[in-house]
Amino acid sequence: MRRRGFTALPCALALLLALPWAQRAAAEDPPEHDKAVATAPIEVGPTQRASTEATPASEELEALRRRVELLERRLADQAAAAAAPPAALPPPPPVPPALPTLRFQGYGELQGAFFAFAPDQNRQGGAQRDLRLELDTTRFVLELIAELPFDVEAEAEIELEHGGTGAAMELEYEEFGEFELEGEKGGEVLLEELFLTKRLGGHVAVSAGRFYVAVGQLSHHYRPVDYLGTTRSEAESLLLPAVWDEMGVQLQAWLPWLRATAQVVNGLDSTGFSSQRFIALGHQRRFELVRATDLAVVGRLDAFPMPDTELGLSAYYGGTSRNRPKPDLVKDCPDGADDVVAPCGYVDAPLTLVDAHGNVRFGPVRGSAMVLWGYLANAAAVSTRNERLSNALAVPRTPVSDQALLAWGELGLDVAPWVGLPGDHALEPFLRIDWADAMFLPREGLFDNPRFERLVVGVGASWSIGNALVLKLDASHRRFGSAELNSEETVRLALGFVY
Repeated sequence: MRRRGFTALPCALALLLALPWAQRAAAEDPPEHDKAVATAPIEVGPTQRASTEATPASEELEALRRRVELLERRLADQAAAAAAPPAALPPPPPVPPALPTLRFQGYGELQGAFFAFAPDQNRQGGAQRDLRLELDTTRFVLELIAELPFDVEAEAEIELEHGGTGAAMELEYEEFGEFELEGEKGGEVLLEELFLTKRLGGHVAVSAGRFYVAVGQLSHHYRPVDYLGTTRSEAESLLLPAVWDEMGVQLQAWLPWLRATAQVVNGLDSTGFSSQRFIALGHQRRFELVRATDLAVVGRLDAFPMPDTELGLSAYYGGTSRNRPKPDLVKDCPDGADDVVAPCGYVDAPLTLVDAHGNVRFGPVRGSAMVLWGYLANAAAVSTRNERLSNALAVPRTPVSDQALLAWGELGLDVAPWVGLPGDHALEPFLRIDWADAMFLPREGLFDNPRFERLVVGVGASWSIGNALVLKLDASHRRFGSAELNSEETVRLALGFVY
């Protein structure tokens, strides 16, 4: 419409300009010869008069006038159409809500180990001499973080340990060399974290779900670039669930140089407590549902007095009696009602853990350290009842001590600048010492087995690139609480990455 209108407009203007000129030319006096002819009397008949009135010039002029009128009407119609408001357009389709922002991160480890001793450590003189080589896809961890509406963040962590799942036989030497059928094949798939966090301003956050228990070093420093050795601390992993996660609620607050954490989580299951591992196997993983009849409270305070420096304390207190698979740790009550499970109540067996920890980096020096003390009340009653547990429960059924103590530390020196490596490389020779006693100052009547006290001294080197890729090599010497028990030597090579 617009293109055709703009094309006709010049033609119409030309015709309008030509029309007055043609009328003026017709009105002018004709030449003399034509005047004589025009003034001479002429007799015409009806037919001649009609032909004289309708000359070809007048017909062309009339046709031209009609065309000009037609063009004027078209121009007027186009102008009216252009001035009219446009027709209402249909509303746009609704915009779908934006999907949450999702981030991926995680880490992985591969290991190879050479052992100079046999796997059975429970012989009278300790492990026999032997040479063994083992390869392990230690773990692969996938962490998912989603930004949800209302300033809520969802986090999940899935860990694949030792390469897969299925069913496999396991030789348990603490159970006198019995074979046990484990619900795994080479490893496990664990949902270690699944929780929601709501920010309450810039310095406070509340979380609910499954998260790490804020005790020890491994609750925060568990990635392969966070520690120097090829493995996580043997002392901490021996006596505590590693990495220890439970379900509950958490409140965290941040100040410029301080972080405070408070948690309420489900307690442990005392059927898993043992002589060698203290309370580590009380982590509820054997059943689909988590028992929370006995709860635990956790408090942690971390201070950051200088850059790359962390000093902290943590404490744990929680019951363990009523989270057992069966209500079997009850007080004797001969006159109790038959329709009540525990007419005189349960045997109280609360667990207390207290630790001090620190991490420091000063120039080329990096170090970490931790001390933890644990106390289990009524450990004798727990041990007596555990001796009668079913074999199907797959627990050690060995007596547990009232107290346990551990300490570990590592110190490394970055020599990368001195050997000409680029700035994003770190080459750190290190020394690590792990000490743990699962039967520290045992109660009267409990044999203080020296096999459950161990000292591990290791030396090695860690080469990392960009704090994302790390290659480690170390050699360790393990000694027990008695010189009559054979020592054990191990050499490990580990490759880790963080993404």
